[in-house]
Amino acid sequence: MPIFDYRCTECKTHYDVLHKGKEIIEDIQCPTCGSVHYTKLISLPSIVTHGKSSAGCDSHTCEMDKSCCDGACGLN
Repeated sequence: MPIFDYRCTECKTHYDVLHKGKEIIEDIQCPTCGSVHYTKLISLPSIVTHGKSSAGCDSHTCEMDKSCCDGACGLN
């Protein structure tokens, strides 16, 4: 089920809408002012990985041996 981001053209509030199927225009209403005038925003998808390099990584380990996470934590 896709979640889309919108910006109200009346009050400039940013909000998101979970569409349970295809996008239904009647479901897109500003939660702040109730307006149905909006701009659909482009957002990046959220990607979560659980690979070998992220298992058991914490900043303390990275600071000690400078090899944790293969640099993924940004400390080395």
